[in-house]
Amino acid sequence: MDSPGNATLPCGFLLQGFSEFPHLRPVLFLLLLAVHLATLGGNVLILVAVASVPSRPPMLFFLGQLSAIQLCYTLVVVPRSLADLAAPGLGRGSPISFLGCALQMQMFVALGGAECFLLATMAYDRYVAICHPLRYTAVVTPGLCARLALACCLGGMAVSVGLTVAVFRLPFCGSRLLAHFFCDITALLDLACTRSYADQLPLLGACLGLLLLPSLLILSSYGAIAAALRRLRSPGGRRKAASTCASHLAVTFLHYGCATFMYVRPKSSYSPRRDRMLALVYTNVTPLLYPLIYSLRNREITAAIRRGRGRGRGRQGQGLCDEP
Repeated sequence: MDSPGNATLPCGFLLQGFSEFPHLRPVLFLLLLAVHLATLGGNVLILVAVASVPSRPPMLFFLGQLSAIQLCYTLVVVPRSLADLAAPGLGRGSPISFLGCALQMQMFVALGGAECFLLATMAYDRYVAICHPLRYTAVVTPGLCARLALACCLGGMAVSVGLTVAVFRLPFCGSRLLAHFFCDITALLDLACTRSYADQLPLLGACLGLLLLPSLLILSSYGAIAAALRRLRSPGGRRKAASTCASHLAVTFLHYGCATFMYVRPKSSYSPRRDRMLALVYTNVTPLLYPLIYSLRNREITAAIRRGRGRGRGRQGQGLCDEP
């Protein structure tokens, strides 16, 4: 008889996915495929637009990193989900190895965590641009941008490795059927043989590190920005300064709102079927909205796209509008 600590090693887990809805799977597959292709196309378009600018301002540099993170984020979860929806005869679920499940969870948390830190970095960039415009180019240098971008990735990776090690050290038993379509943290904790408060501490620590601390930096940055906008006498200048923050605020509320609703709540409120549907929106719809928000609301991105189109037609593109 296998010990609890290594009970998952021989056969891993079963991802239940949407196997209990066989008649809906073809429709769900086509819908998710369309959303996935649109998400990939939107993020690739932003990356191409950013690359078309010879001298990238800091905010455009961070937008490119955000699109790259979103591109990888969707690739960690969605292709596997599409393959499971298209595969016939999976029965109760799709098998995934112990190591494969750990890697998927680790990459999912790492990319989500890097996005949390990056959104806080972008809030700091807007704070310096609006509150200290004369010092902006001296403070937010290309070297600082590169170091901050690297720190965001390393921070997300560090938290994800610690959380993954803590979760996969737990003893798993029973059917090992994950009531989810990917290796999500809450579904894995629900499979653990133990039910102690200490099992929830790694998730609590990750939420503090990835959600609370960056959100405090974002709130403090926008508190200073709001105070600076109140001191502006020109309504036009106030509107122009506020417009540079609109896209970032929309994406921040979307990301932190979904993540908080998914993971910062009592365990008694978890419902496998409802959580699967929420995760379906969180991993498919919100990454699609990010390119739409930035391409429609952010003047830097629209100017970069116009620049790229103008270069293709042999015309000069217009300059960027938002940078101080």
